[in-house]
Amino acid sequence: MLERSPKPVVEKPTLHESAALHVTGTATYIDDLPEPRGTLHLAPGLTRIAHGRLVSMDLSAVRAAPGVITVLTAADIPGQNDTSPIGAHDEPLFVTDSITSEGQILFVVAAETRAQARAAVRRAVVETETLDPILDIDTAREARAPCAVPGRTMTRGDAEAAIAAAPRRLSGRIVMGGQEHFYLEGQAALALPGEGPEMIVWSSTQHPTETQAMVAHLLDVPANTITASVRRMGGGFGGKETQANQTACLAALVAHHTRRPARLRLDRDDDMVMTGKRHDFAIDYTVGFDDDGKIHGVDMLLACRCGWSADLSGPVIDRALTHADNAYFYPAVRLRSLPLRTNTVSNTAFRGFGVPQGALAAERVIEEIAFATGLDPNTVRLRNVYENGQLTPYHMTVEDSITAAILTDLARRCGYDTRKAALRASNAKAAEEGRVLRRGIAMTPVKFGISFTATHYNQAGALVHVYTDGSVQINHGGTEMGQGLHTKMMQVAARVFGLPQSDIRLTATTTDKVPNTSATAASSGADLNGMAVLDAATKIRDRIRDFAAERYNADPGTIRFHNSEIHMETGQGTLVESFAAVVRQAYLARVSLSSSGFYKTPEISWDPATGRGHPFYYFAYGAACAEIVIDTLTGEYRIDRVDILHDAGLSLNPEIDRGQIEGGFVQGAGWLTMEELVWDKKGALRTHAPSTYKIPTAFDMPRVFNVALLEDVPNRKATIFRSKAVGEPPFALAACVLFALSDAVASLDDHRTCPRLDAPATPETVLACIERLRAGKSATGHGTKIEVPATDADPVRDPVG
Repeated sequence: MLERSPKPVVEKPTLHESAALHVTGTATYIDDLPEPRGTLHLAPGLTRIAHGRLVSMDLSAVRAAPGVITVLTAADIPGQNDTSPIGAHDEPLFVTDSITSEGQILFVVAAETRAQARAAVRRAVVETETLDPILDIDTAREARAPCAVPGRTMTRGDAEAAIAAAPRRLSGRIVMGGQEHFYLEGQAALALPGEGPEMIVWSSTQHPTETQAMVAHLLDVPANTITASVRRMGGGFGGKETQANQTACLAALVAHHTRRPARLRLDRDDDMVMTGKRHDFAIDYTVGFDDDGKIHGVDMLLACRCGWSADLSGPVIDRALTHADNAYFYPAVRLRSLPLRTNTVSNTAFRGFGVPQGALAAERVIEEIAFATGLDPNTVRLRNVYENGQLTPYHMTVEDSITAAILTDLARRCGYDTRKAALRASNAKAAEEGRVLRRGIAMTPVKFGISFTATHYNQAGALVHVYTDGSVQINHGGTEMGQGLHTKMMQVAARVFGLPQSDIRLTATTTDKVPNTSATAASSGADLNGMAVLDAATKIRDRIRDFAAERYNADPGTIRFHNSEIHMETGQGTLVESFAAVVRQAYLARVSLSSSGFYKTPEISWDPATGRGHPFYYFAYGAACAEIVIDTLTGEYRIDRVDILHDAGLSLNPEIDRGQIEGGFVQGAGWLTMEELVWDKKGALRTHAPSTYKIPTAFDMPRVFNVALLEDVPNRKATIFRSKAVGEPPFALAACVLFALSDAVASLDDHRTCPRLDAPATPETVLACIERLRAGKSATGHGTKIEVPATDADPVRDPVG
């Protein structure tokens, strides 16, 4: 391994590699690529019913429309009409008979202009037979509509007996909605046919290798004829891990048939209707505990709305199960999952990948115990957090638990106890004076397992070149979606060679340079690809060092790469040569200045059938405290203050990591408080555009937002320079906002009743919860349901079928 010093770039807040390009508007995304001569523009024809059968489809008027070059359907696919990412074979690119969701693809139009293609789609005459759709978890459970992925059970000890024997018991339910990814750059692809079957597909994808494989299967050609490439995405959040495939496949299919370049950028409305979202969950729980707030046993059933196909629902639900303990030890536990098929979009990966849903249930259990015992929730948390040596529900030993230390430190830093006492006094005075504003505060931790539960994904490759002028080019299998992964990879190479980051250039992620890549997901991008870059760069550096030792008669052990120079001890004393000069000499001596690198995560194993193993290399920890104020007449609220203390190990780039923490937290708060997906009774998505789907804005940011990284706590595992992943864990910290709202609502009956506030806790949901408490009714845990009347046509979107 490299020496700890010098460290010219790593662990310093260097500038994001595309920052200047972003600010000046010159960063290139898929739709910014120069349009090759003869490019065709595409538009998909979509189903507009949620459940039924395709009876007939007359596309003659579409083909005759101005500018239309071709119209393709399932009959035009040379290979497999399948875009299922996990081999379930239940996700056709084109509908041929059964319609199982609004927004499935019937056909694709290729025209000379985008406007012509979109206009032609509306000329289709489609006849369908409509069946009653299954749209929500409760209906799916009643209809016994299991998804293609199996349910799982994780057990340790006898949960039923432990709960029965516990001094106190309670049961409840927490419901949480889905979430739209709302990436700024929508799904987009450009396919360019080459010689014979060769094709380049530029795609806004988090998983270029899977896109390559999907296109190859669709066209019935070998993978080595398809190159998938992406320089950057304008956001992904998991929404481009599998959902990018259908856009790329449509472009590739048209390019294959016409031998012309084909471009598709989905309209925002179509994008939101077609693509999967975060999984909704309804989690039933029973817990046994004692008067001191100590948990004796937990039993949970996690029911999940998967949508019309399997997609990644299996892995998402598995990860929700593995995090239904969050940071707490359950002495006896049974966790079961119930994946359900519905006639809605096929839900998919989303930042956190099931962890926020599972962790939220754990935090509700803690909240329930606090209300039942009269203890402070933070006291209950500290009495139940993991101690090293204890087993998780999946029988992995926790070896690095620091939750108690983080919670205690954050409480001290933010003055939790003092502020809570002040808020209680303020609320009591507000009640006496008849004022409507109430305040709440809550603190929640996260323990987030880092690694893919699909063990084979825990590998990465890289390719590094050093040129004769001393400049360096790197390529790796990860993708950049704004999270700063490429910047960190440049920092790794810069540290290895002792160069400034400006001497490192990073090229687009492409399958013809680094093959068989894993998705950039599971917060593993820097861990995996950083080690692969380190491996490749170290090989070259060691060759240069061995050459320098021979060329200058220097002791290899004294050679250091620092400040664009190579320092060495020779018989005549210290010799300093520029990095570029030594590299040039090495080239003339025929020393290889290029190398591939590879890394696979050690120490991990997972058996999904038994729900046991060591699926995570390590855990990332953090805690957050939120203070809010609500208007009890309207249910409206604002977040006044948030304090976060997060564990990033020895951060590769503190400023990028702080940005990830802030962004992840706000996105999590949006999911829990305002982002609401609404389908009407016919199964049409009504929140399908920025005008109908609300995400956080600058006005929703906490008025005071303090973010600190845990200092001087290196990762105990041998990760890249002892750093820790930071992309997804902060998302789950936003749970404190929901429980701060709950704390404020509970003040209306002097904290005697757990409000059981569901998510998203919109003002309507908060107000309904307030009214229940005022009426002296116990919360049901079902939240508020908004019914939107179904109409025959959407005034914004033009129906096709």
